[in-house]
Amino acid sequence: MANAPTDDRRLFSPSTARNREPIHAVLEASLVSSARVLELASGSGEHAVYMAERHPDWRWQPSDVDDDAIQSMEAWRRHTGLNNMLAPQRRDLLEAWVDKGQVEDSQADNIDSDKPWDAMVAINLVHISPWAVTERLMLAAQRHLVSGGVLFLYGPYRRGGEHTAPSNAQFDAWLKARDPRWGVRDLEQVVAEAADNGLTLQSVEQLPANNLAVVFRRA
Repeated sequence: MANAPTDDRRLFSPSTARNREPIHAVLEASLVSSARVLELASGSGEHAVYMAERHPDWRWQPSDVDDDAIQSMEAWRRHTGLNNMLAPQRRDLLEAWVDKGQVEDSQADNIDSDKPWDAMVAINLVHISPWAVTERLMLAAQRHLVSGGVLFLYGPYRRGGEHTAPSNAQFDAWLKARDPRWGVRDLEQVVAEAADNGLTLQSVEQLPANNLAVVFRRA
């Protein structure tokens, strides 16, 4: 990600412009109207902006663990003036809110942020984090989604123990060189972890650049 030319704290991710519409199409088909959505690892905040702009009826809560990302999200929120994009939160899947359903937040427009969510969204998180994060993500979905709520994942996956493209194999090696705990996950292992937490696989959609959109529903 790069800083905005205006140096106003907004960050820009080139991949967002390439993948946001295919991601939107899957979300639009999966989410109810007036959905309350918690996005984890929101990064620059550009996906949050795009989805909130396309669906004024959705109430979109961005979050991240990185301070620069949180500042970027807030800068984008102020720049766009979107009322349905909530003030960004710091949410770490390895911290207590996953268990307790609470997150410290002084923002008035986030006062209902710990009611059950209609959807949870994690774009490019599962492979750029330790496996423990995926385990906690599934636990969070079990505890914080409404009945019938959606967990949406996006990113590269192995299928049947094999990479789906040479570029994904190269990306996997690059990830593991950066952090041995990272890496492109086996889709079957992710599905099994979801099932252990009461989440049923609804669909797997092939998206551009050898990425998958994976949609689960909570019982």
